[in-house]
Amino acid sequence: MAQLKCQGMCTRGSSPELRLLSNDLKRTLVEDIRSLRLVTAIKTPYLSDGRLDLEAYDGLIDMQIAQGVEGVIVGGTAGEGHLMSWDEHIMLIGHTVDRFGTSLKVIGNTGSNSTAEAMQATELGFAVGMHASLHINPYYGKTSIPGLLAHFSSVLPMGPMIIYNVPARTGQDIPPSVIQTLATSPNFVGIKECVGYDRVAQYAKEGITVWCGMDDQCHDARWDFGAMGAMSVASNLIPGLMRELVAGKKSPSLNEKVKPLIEWLFHEPNPIGLNTALAQLGVVRPVFRLPYVPLPESKRLEFVGLVKDIGKRAFCGRWRSSGARR
Repeated sequence: MAQLKCQGMCTRGSSPELRLLSNDLKRTLVEDIRSLRLVTAIKTPYLSDGRLDLEAYDGLIDMQIAQGVEGVIVGGTAGEGHLMSWDEHIMLIGHTVDRFGTSLKVIGNTGSNSTAEAMQATELGFAVGMHASLHINPYYGKTSIPGLLAHFSSVLPMGPMIIYNVPARTGQDIPPSVIQTLATSPNFVGIKECVGYDRVAQYAKEGITVWCGMDDQCHDARWDFGAMGAMSVASNLIPGLMRELVAGKKSPSLNEKVKPLIEWLFHEPNPIGLNTALAQLGVVRPVFRLPYVPLPESKRLEFVGLVKDIGKRAFCGRWRSSGARR
């Protein structure tokens, strides 16, 4: 990411003006966030000139709220935080809090493979009002187990924190021993886990809040293995159906119904499928930040068939919001 501009604010842990969360408020937020069933890793739309399209963004979140989504991750992988400057990233977190902070929980992806950068971004994220931070383990320049603990512990005192374990992207699994140590902090909320059912079941048995981070596994993880719910990409498209999968009742038939869509969505690395689908639905402009490019025509035609099979009304689209974009 581009160099973080602090705009006159001190960004070190000793800064009293950035310690905005009282201990009581932190505890309340931790418990509230632990109860969330469905959190969307929200897409970031763009204008034709490449700037953030806040009108389309607001329209998409309005559709999420209307269909029962309880929280959003801002600037995650689906939201292309890795392609934003830190100015854009913190602005978008603050905008989301200002516009929607009383309707859902705002989780800012302020993690980084640089501990100093993660500390700066997390301080600023809490300064603009985010309810919790999301942190990945350092990627590419991987560290040791003691290094992981030191990295996460550097940001944990700042406020409610969720760990994101996705070895397919980072190249390193966060072992349970690290999570068990972090879980002793009152600011630790839980983990977004992408390793599989056994890990979900282990954390659930230990009383550690765990959300499934794999859309194709979220139904079974919720009903058979003890996950609290899902942190989902597919809910950008079908928030109501994803809500049913993790907060309604066990429904193998509904799970089978949406599986072809989820398989299509992740045929190429996320967020390529998501960006393509939301553009086809008219929710966002067909503007991609490189290195992402649209799916080919053959895959776009497949998506048209999937929408017909599932039912157009289940999808976010122009028929749900006047704020959607052509």
